[in-house]
Amino acid sequence: MNEEELKRVSGNYDAFFFHQNTYRCARLAVGATLQLVDAVMSGKVCNGMALVRPPGHHSQRNAANGFCLFNNVAIAAEYAKLKYGLKRILIVDWDVHHGQGTQYIFEEDPSVLYFSWHRYEHQEFWPSLRESDYDAVGLGKGKGFNINLPWNKVGMGNSDYLAVFFHVLLPVAFEFDPELVIVSSGYDSGIGDPEGGYHLKSLSESVCMTVKTLLGDPIPEITGEMAPCLSAVESIQNVRAAHKPYWKWLMYEDTSFIQNLSTKSHTLKKADPSPSTEHESKISNNNETVKVEKFLELHMKNILFPVPHIRTATSDSKGSAHLLPVPVHLVKELDKTEIKAFVSGFYADLVKEDKTLLSLGSMLAILDKILKKEVCNGIAQSPTASVSVAVALRHSVRFGFQRVLCVFVGDMQIIPNTDDGKILMIHICEKEQSGKTSSKHYIPLNWKQDAEGNDFFSAVLGFILPVAYSYRPDLTVIGIGPNRSLGISGIFLLFTLLQGLAESRILAVIEDKEINLMQSIAKALVGASTPNFGTYIPPSQEKANKIKILRDQFQQQWKMLQYSVTEGISRN
Repeated sequence: MNEEELKRVSGNYDAFFFHQNTYRCARLAVGATLQLVDAVMSGKVCNGMALVRPPGHHSQRNAANGFCLFNNVAIAAEYAKLKYGLKRILIVDWDVHHGQGTQYIFEEDPSVLYFSWHRYEHQEFWPSLRESDYDAVGLGKGKGFNINLPWNKVGMGNSDYLAVFFHVLLPVAFEFDPELVIVSSGYDSGIGDPEGGYHLKSLSESVCMTVKTLLGDPIPEITGEMAPCLSAVESIQNVRAAHKPYWKWLMYEDTSFIQNLSTKSHTLKKADPSPSTEHESKISNNNETVKVEKFLELHMKNILFPVPHIRTATSDSKGSAHLLPVPVHLVKELDKTEIKAFVSGFYADLVKEDKTLLSLGSMLAILDKILKKEVCNGIAQSPTASVSVAVALRHSVRFGFQRVLCVFVGDMQIIPNTDDGKILMIHICEKEQSGKTSSKHYIPLNWKQDAEGNDFFSAVLGFILPVAYSYRPDLTVIGIGPNRSLGISGIFLLFTLLQGLAESRILAVIEDKEINLMQSIAKALVGASTPNFGTYIPPSQEKANKIKILRDQFQQQWKMLQYSVTEGISRN
């Protein structure tokens, strides 16, 4: 076909333009995507990224649309179902536009859970469809398996996206338990990109961060105020209300629809076409472009921090390192004389017994490597985990860290002082321990994991993660003491999800000598295997109420807990 014929054919479709090489390029893109599916499903690789063009999520069964000829993600999902017999596939679409093509293809299919967050602006933003709103939940057997999170405000920030992760995407994903996750990875929502993923610096940064995450590299610190805006919370609340009939994790949640949205009365300002206004607009756009370029250049320098050559460290003081199923780096513990001098100078009030004193040599050697960024994380065994954790926390603050998160599971003999805010303690135990009242920086969570499965998801996603991300720690210390109330699957969940904080710096201190627990924690820290979080079960009404009480108590201090407008949003 010549150029005129191609233009004529293109006119039959919305925002699609044929070129003589379009069909060939689109076929190559599909082929590359299917090759990646094979590589992942065969176990050749754990994950991967298909660098393909054209994209796909606007394409429908019988029509090209929005620069998309074939729907690569939809084809990949159908291919995986047919070739590998998959029954549950999760598609996450983070493009700034709604992937209506993917929605249309799977809206009656319960084997595919489609999740999209996208700019909507009350149907003003392309593709400007009524069915891109939160109440399009799927059709027939597919009801509940189509989730749209519409952004009705421009300029959503990190905290808004994180709030959706905590309060919508992660809970539904864990309950759905997909066998394969496919991401429609459109980068036009990245800063500096006006449309379509064509700002090269923004695009390259986005791709870089995606690949680093897939490789398991430490994740840079999240920037910006950790408080979702009012419009984001409104959208989250409406999505939860729309999907309550279909998902167990929402069973005991108080949900209601918000009809009068805060952004409903806002109208988009139309540009004045006068020459003077056009000239001023060009100057403004040029200034904004310069600002964005400088921001991206500085941002890339900040996020591309040196990655430690060693991921996980431990010592062999207990002779158990050889039992760990994954390679860990062995560090030499401090000698007895050095430990005694060190402890007597700074920690004599914490350490009373010789056996505890000697065990600190291992923990302090590992912690020192983490603090100096020579290793990402480490595992230390201790006969008294709470004492070792207390020393580790004080030592980290003395080193210069301003925010240290500690999650302790089990009974604690020593509860660190958290009054200055440099330590945030979340204490998970079966029964409330006397001697310390809850406060902003000391939060007791009384919880006993269900023996039949993992009901700890609701506590981690609905409370622990939002609080932790609100705090934004420089270091995370996780202690496992006696009489722990969590099973291995719950502890594994904690370690896996908390690695997104503090550039993945985690110190694990374990009192339990159970080798299965050590192996599980080592797997989580090294990232050597597919996580096994155990069978998902929804929390009981009693536990759901417990989380609600904590959320009501702390949501003003830790604002990432907010997902309902009735809870008083402070930022617009």
